[in-house]
Amino acid sequence: MDRRNKANMDDIARVAGVSKMTVSRVLRGGSGFSEETRGKVLAAAETLGYVPNRLAAAFGSDQASTLVGMCVPRLSSSLFGQVLDGVDRALSRLGYQLMIGASNHAVEQEEDWVRQVVSWRPAGVILSGSLHTPGTVEMLRQSAMPVVEVWELTTSPVDMAVGFSHFDCGMEMGQFLLRRGRRKVGYVGALGLSDVISSARLDGFEAALSAGGHPLAAKEILIDNPGFYRGFYGLETLLAREPDLDAVYFHNDEMAIGGLAYCEARGIRVPEDLGIAGWGGMEAASVLPRRLTTTVVPATAIGKSAAEALVARLRGEPGQDITVVPTRLVPGETA
Repeated sequence: MDRRNKANMDDIARVAGVSKMTVSRVLRGGSGFSEETRGKVLAAAETLGYVPNRLAAAFGSDQASTLVGMCVPRLSSSLFGQVLDGVDRALSRLGYQLMIGASNHAVEQEEDWVRQVVSWRPAGVILSGSLHTPGTVEMLRQSAMPVVEVWELTTSPVDMAVGFSHFDCGMEMGQFLLRRGRRKVGYVGALGLSDVISSARLDGFEAALSAGGHPLAAKEILIDNPGFYRGFYGLETLLAREPDLDAVYFHNDEMAIGGLAYCEARGIRVPEDLGIAGWGGMEAASVLPRRLTTTVVPATAIGKSAAEALVARLRGEPGQDITVVPTRLVPGETA
């Protein structure tokens, strides 16, 4: 039988001349040993062809769990894909594994997911947003594990928070459009019944326009997932009601690009006839014939910061309970 398929931590400990506990700490990226010891353990593991039992490590046995759960609003979201990438890369580097779930913008579904994950006793949990059911909050507090809330910044997190203010993003764009001379502005969005976070952006946008003396003229909010076609169709519907708008703010860049496609198809000049602004800073927005006016969100950096904050808490290292990751308005050429 092939020995390389049966090597375990006892074998590594014997070859390296150290304890099994030391082997465990080295392989998990821990501390409390010399570089020489680390080198011996890794060399022995390589020689023996050791393949770690990730299932046992993740779910406990005699070790601390290396499993971290993360719940996002939608698995199809390009921005949350970047957040997940940042989390996964950081956790892998730090010796942890990521398990992913989706709430579909429903706090009840998030509670169901948390209930399942907590029963597996993970090392920690990362959640999107700051709105949760009382049941979710109670489960997390009773579990006494590190929790990081990402994306929408809150000053009173369950444990830790990493993100930015969506209200401020909307307000900044509203103020920008007013400075550009826009006076009759509309909005096209999606997920109006459940996406609380995008509603906060719209609230900030409307607040800026009202403060400037030119309240939001019209809005079209589709009960659907945001996307290119929804932006195309949403703008078509909005302009059918309010043809005299001079600018439109979109839920995100995908919808804004769909709006640009509608303008192109109908001969509407951008930005001369109609200003178009998005949100998110997706890569496609930077390679359009005209750079999209948008807000760039450092999604990967948010994921990385969240993972590092969680692991620092697990290791008893100093860190911040609240981490602000700044966004950046890009003036572009479409508004």
